[in-house]
Amino acid sequence: MGPPAVSDSKENPMGLFDEVMAVTGLTGSAQSSQHAGALSAIMEYVNSPQVGGLSGLQQKFQEKGLGGVMSSWTGTGQNLPVSVEQLQSVLHSGALEQVAAKAGIDPSQLTLMMSTLLPHVVDKLTPSGEVPESGVLTQLMRGLAAGQ
Repeated sequence: MGPPAVSDSKENPMGLFDEVMAVTGLTGSAQSSQHAGALSAIMEYVNSPQVGGLSGLQQKFQEKGLGGVMSSWTGTGQNLPVSVEQLQSVLHSGALEQVAAKAGIDPSQLTLMMSTLLPHVVDKLTPSGEVPESGVLTQLMRGLAAGQ
């Protein structure tokens, strides 16, 4: 029996969006459509060839000495915060600029939103503490993009 949140997300990709928006307190806010675009951009960024899915993102965090931060998101305990400065040291700028442009969001604004949203996205994608296969991310990303 697989982890319910991941299997539910496969069947209902917008469930991830709803969960992340609820956890961050952004449901119903005036900025929720901008955050929906940011969430889609985050998923596209993580799944980009330059990043390589959650496992690639995890490696980038480890290379910059922030492996413990990402481990807190994939684990079942409290999510550690990440600052914009920490994210900027980890993120692949070319891939970030591409997804930001596609979403119509300034890259620095997307990085700011990622500092809030990324811990929750990773947490929701790893309910059992394990990084899912990249195909799961592709499916979620397509569902999020189609839902907007």
